[in-house]
Amino acid sequence: MIRATISLVAILAAAPSFATDAIRGEAATFTSPNGVVERCVRIAPIPGGEYSDGDLKDEAAFCAIDLYATAVGLCPKTWSTSPGMMVYDISSGPYASDRAAFERNACKEGKSAQDLAEDDLAKFKVTMNAEGTSGTYSASPLLYYHFSRYFDMDVKVPVTVWRSMDVAMHNSEVARPGLAISGHNRSARMNHAGWKHLVNAEANPASYSPTSDIFTKDRTQIYGILTSSPGHRYGSELNGTRKSGWGKGQNLDFQETPAFLALREDAPLIEAIDTGLAKARRDGQISRDLGPDIPREQMAYWTREISEIVLLDFIFSQQDRVGNIDFTPYYYWIEKGDLEHKKAKHHEPGDGDVPAGAMLLRRTNLNDNDAGARVAYANFAKTTQMLEKLRHFDGKVYERLVALDRDLQSQGPIYQWLSASLGLKDREVTQVVNNTELATGILQEGCRAGRLRFDLNPKEFFLTGDVVPDEINCDPA
Repeated sequence: MIRATISLVAILAAAPSFATDAIRGEAATFTSPNGVVERCVRIAPIPGGEYSDGDLKDEAAFCAIDLYATAVGLCPKTWSTSPGMMVYDISSGPYASDRAAFERNACKEGKSAQDLAEDDLAKFKVTMNAEGTSGTYSASPLLYYHFSRYFDMDVKVPVTVWRSMDVAMHNSEVARPGLAISGHNRSARMNHAGWKHLVNAEANPASYSPTSDIFTKDRTQIYGILTSSPGHRYGSELNGTRKSGWGKGQNLDFQETPAFLALREDAPLIEAIDTGLAKARRDGQISRDLGPDIPREQMAYWTREISEIVLLDFIFSQQDRVGNIDFTPYYYWIEKGDLEHKKAKHHEPGDGDVPAGAMLLRRTNLNDNDAGARVAYANFAKTTQMLEKLRHFDGKVYERLVALDRDLQSQGPIYQWLSASLGLKDREVTQVVNNTELATGILQEGCRAGRLRFDLNPKEFFLTGDVVPDEINCDPA
C-alpha cells in the first residue's frame, strides 16, 4: 500500500464558494479537434489515505485516454436513469479503428455495443439535476473513492478521476445521438430527459442552473468524472426487496436484509450472523435470492461491507443507494495458515488452478455513487437511523472516523483538502463536516454505552470461525 501525503505534483486553483472546474491534483492535457485544451486530473490524494498500486495504475490509465484517438469509440449510455458516456477500446474487432462507423452503428445497440468493442475503457458521468431527471452529481464519486481509501475499507469503491471535454465534441458525438437513441426507449424517460437537458445546455449553458455544475468557467467544456463499474447487481439478498417504493420505504426494506439484520443483533458475531440469516429468510423473495446455502464466511464479509456503506452514505447524504449495490465473485481458501483469494472467472467451482475446497464468495462493489454530496439530496441513511441501529462495527474504521471528525472540526489537513480539491460548494463542505460529526457522535455513544462490538473482521472469521472483539478506546487520543 502507498500512504498518500498532501504534497502535489501539480496544483490547480483553489475552490471558490461555488462548484466549478477549480480542482486540485495532477493534470494531463489533451487537445480536441476544435483546438480546445481538455484536462484529466488525478485529484490530490486525501491526507492519510491508503492507495494501492492498482489504484494509482487505474488513475494513470484513465488519464491516458485520448477521447479522440481512432482506436477509441464514444457511445451515449442510454440504458440507465442518468445520461453518461461509455468509452470503448475499438483497436480490434468488427470496427477496428473505424471510429465513425462504430459510433454510427454500434452505439444504437445500447449495452450490446460492448460486444462489438475490444473492451470498455471507462464511463464518463456529468452532473444532472434538472426537472424529470434522476439526480447525479459528479463530485460524489470522487468523494467516495478518496474517503474509502482514507478509511482503508473492505468494500470495493472504484477508482475515479476528474475529466473535462470539449462541449461541441460531446454534443455532436454523444449528446445528440443519446437524445435520439433514448427517445426510442419508452422505459428510459429519465435518461431521455437528461439527454434533452444536456443538449439544450450545450447550446445555451445559461439554460442549466447552476451552470458551473456542468461547465468549465469559460463554458467551452463540460466536466465530470471517469470511472469504471465492474461487477454484477445483487438481488434482494443485499439490495432489499424494495417493495415499499422509492425513498424511506425501500431504505427500511434494506434494513431487513440478512447482513443488516445481523448488524442489528446485540449478540456475538456468529450468533448475530445466524439470527440475521434466519430472520431474513422469512421473506420469500430474499430467501430465493439467497439460495439454499449461505456460508457464515459470506455473511462476515457482507456485514463488514454494509457497515462501511452505511457510514459513507451517511456522511455524503446519499439518496439513491438501495438497488444499486453490486458484487464480484472471488474464490477464498486457506493456504499455509493464511487466507488466499482469486477473482473468479465464472460463478461455478472448477475455475483454473483454484484448490478444490475453495469457497466462492461475493465481494461487494460500491459502483453507483453519484447521488451524494448535494445539500438538496435526501439522506436516507440518516433519516432511517441506520447508524443508530448498528451493534457491530470495525475498530480501525471507528478510530479513523474519530480522527476524521477532529480534523474537520479543527480545519486540519483533511478539511483543507476537502475544501480545495474537489470544487465543492461551501455548504457541501459544511454538510460533510456536520454529517461526520453526527456520525461520530452516534457511534461514540454506542461505544460508551457498551452497545457496539468491534468484531467485523472477516479475515479472522474465515481463519478461526469466529472473531474476538477488539478492545477500542471510545475516545482515542
